[in-house]
Amino acid sequence: MNTLTIRSIIIGSFVTTAAPTNAQVPIQQQVKEVVTHLVGVMDTSNQAKATPGAPNVRMTTCKIQVITTEQNPHAVFLYQEQAVTKQLSKPYRQRFLRIAPTINQSQVESKAFKPATPQAWIGLCSKPETQRVVQRRELEEFNCSVFFKNTGNYYVGETTSGGCPSNFRGATRITNTIILHQTGMDTRDRGFDATGRQVWGAKEDPYQFRWLEASK
Repeated sequence: MNTLTIRSIIIGSFVTTAAPTNAQVPIQQQVKEVVTHLVGVMDTSNQAKATPGAPNVRMTTCKIQVITTEQNPHAVFLYQEQAVTKQLSKPYRQRFLRIAPTINQSQVESKAFKPATPQAWIGLCSKPETQRVVQRRELEEFNCSVFFKNTGNYYVGETTSGGCPSNFRGATRITNTIILHQTGMDTRDRGFDATGRQVWGAKEDPYQFRWLEASK
């Protein structure tokens, strides 16, 4: 990514970096940059230490091969799981991601799918890349899309304005805002019930995931 020395600013509770929009970055390169930013291991240990009661959550993401008839050469598939660090063998969220340009080539879409057999894929990223092979039918249910925009030195991703339908942990609708920056990712992932009441997720501050050095 662009590594120009730039001024840090705060937008809401998100730490971001001010830089002119780099509209010249080809969309295929943007896909690669988003993938590179997501792949690896991040956790919220720094945030947990600074905020009493905040959980330490680990997010693990890796590239996979999906056996599919899709012809888009720029689509990249990832597997991602989140778990409390004390229970890494029991992830509370698992998903497959398809990262690809949008149809109009203006943004990068991260499309999430629920695994058909979640238990079978726990710890997938610990296996050699040649063994991370998934049949297309395993991407059972399309959950949601986050659309990333390149803003020069970081990426900002958001769900559509109305959010996405959900049946996860009492939520009927979820929204998310994600910022990919130099040290990891800040995400405001929230679930709302049928009355519009937030039932889980970030409140005042986003979840602050930071890369573990060994994973990058």
